[in-house]
Amino acid sequence: MLAVKSANVRDNFKEWCDKINMGETVVVSRPQNKNIYMISEAEYNALQKAKRNIEYMTKIDESIKNHENNDTISFSLEELKAMEAEDWEPTEKVLEFEKKHGIQRNRKIAK
Repeated sequence: MLAVKSANVRDNFKEWCDKINMGETVVVSRPQNKNIYMISEAEYNALQKAKRNIEYMTKIDESIKNHENNDTISFSLEELKAMEAEDWEPTEKVLEFEKKHGIQRNRKIAK
C-alpha cells in the first residue's frame, strides 16, 4: 500500500493509475484525515463480490435457523403450481403459518 498527497496524484495521475493497475492500493492523504483509497477495477469487483457473498451467507444462516426452529412451510409441486393461478386462495396450511407469524388476511380458505 502506498500513501501519497493529493497534489502528487494530481501532478502524476497516469503514473499512479499505472501503479494501481499493477496491483497497488494507493491512499491519498487529504486534510482533516478525509483520506481516500484508490484501487483497481478488479480489486473493487472482488470487494463487491465478497460483500454480496457475506449478505448471501447471512440469508442462508437465517434460513437454517428458521428450519431448525420449525419456522418454515413446505409445499408439494402441485401446491406450488396451484398458487400460480390468479384465483388462488390460501389453504389451511398457509393460513396457520400466517397466523403463527401474525399475518392476517380477509380471505376464504380454499378447499
